[in-house]
Amino acid sequence: LDDAETIYTLPIIDASRHVVGVVSLRTLMRADPTTRVDDLMSPALTVRTDEDDETAARRITDKGLLALPVVDSEERLVGILTIDDAVRILEREESEDTARLGGVEPLGRPYLSTPIMRLVRSRVVWLLVLAIGATLTVQVLSVFEATLEQVTVLALFIPLLIGTGGNTGNQAATTVTRALALDDVRPRDVLAVLGRELRVGLALGALLGAVGFAATALVYEVRVGLVIGLTLVAVCTMAASIGGVMPLVARKVGVDPAVFSNPFITTFVDATGLVLYFLIAHALLPL
Repeated sequence: LDDAETIYTLPIIDASRHVVGVVSLRTLMRADPTTRVDDLMSPALTVRTDEDDETAARRITDKGLLALPVVDSEERLVGILTIDDAVRILEREESEDTARLGGVEPLGRPYLSTPIMRLVRSRVVWLLVLAIGATLTVQVLSVFEATLEQVTVLALFIPLLIGTGGNTGNQAATTVTRALALDDVRPRDVLAVLGRELRVGLALGALLGAVGFAATALVYEVRVGLVIGLTLVAVCTMAASIGGVMPLVARKVGVDPAVFSNPFITTFVDATGLVLYFLIAHALLPL
């Protein structure tokens, strides 16, 4: 008993070590001594040795089980996955996802005991990648430099627009990444997720755009207010759609969805948001 992983859920195997069912210790102890085990056992849910550990851990927690038998490719019992194991796996995965959503690599050890250079290495690669990505924003600004010179007021709203777009995309990506982890959505649901995020982004953009139009029109002029309002609608819709779809695409191609993290989405939305901004400005303002 000292070496047993669990004594609460007992797998039942045949002569070839194939799992044929499970029985709880409580059921076994309360049963009549003459009762056959196969009359007490229930069908067994199992996990395979080649299955993703997070998926297996989610299964045991979602089903509210204490343990699941682990089988090999020939369905023979090789071990037990307990609820304690599942909790440790999910805690580790949660820490990794949280780190990558913030654009850093997981430390794998307590923060205060982590050497300074290891902290630097966990962040510097992502910062370099994001710095390279940020050059897209610089390129967009250089293309529309003449527009900014003609209507200098447009420059005042750039931080507002790209910040709002980045935040909207981050919210969508975080929500869908979490839903993926809980198995609420799968890559095949990409069209359903896209449709929902399009509507969410449009609704958010309409609300923020109305506020932006009213405030800007009062301070500057109605046409500038229209530019800001319509840009907020477009940016929020685009950002929510991209943020919702990217984690699903990542899972489909076998990449950790957290790698397509909020910083990447923010960089992408910054560049595309500016393009939308200046195109709308060109259409509505005398440039």
